[in-house]
Amino acid sequence: MSDAGAPPRPSFAAVVAEHGAAIARVAAAFEANAARRDELGQEILLAIWQSLPRFRGESALKTFVLRIAHNRAVDHALQASRDPARDEVQPDLPDPRSGPEHTAGLRQRGERLARIVRGLPLAQRQLVTLALEGLSHEEIGGMLGISVGNVAVRLNRARKQITREMGESA
Repeated sequence: MSDAGAPPRPSFAAVVAEHGAAIARVAAAFEANAARRDELGQEILLAIWQSLPRFRGESALKTFVLRIAHNRAVDHALQASRDPARDEVQPDLPDPRSGPEHTAGLRQRGERLARIVRGLPLAQRQLVTLALEGLSHEEIGGMLGISVGNVAVRLNRARKQITREMGESA
């Protein structure tokens, strides 16, 4: 029996098409190693596929997808912190097909920012990645179970830390 007032359930393919880039960015924020980042992306997609039948439209689809992505990424980060062998990460090699120098400089700056975000404490990393995905303070607070004011304060602290570290590594 279906609820006539319920929104139509989106297909998995539509979710991937619409939110695949955001899912990839979440995975990149939590995993530096390319192979493990791809694996995390697959784990996130599997979790979304398994959860999609439970989507009731009580929140925006983007919020639903990002909640699942972040929960899975946090689980991944916690598991990684318990496995000391995972600390032996080989950095990704630069793309030999890189374009002009200005593009290379932008890419290096983006990679430096990604490293800094991955180095943030887990709670700050969650806030920053959710904010970068365009979620409002209200949506972030609801997702993480904290007040809107607390979201603003924590994001401000994270931004200051990122700005400071970007300046130090320039």
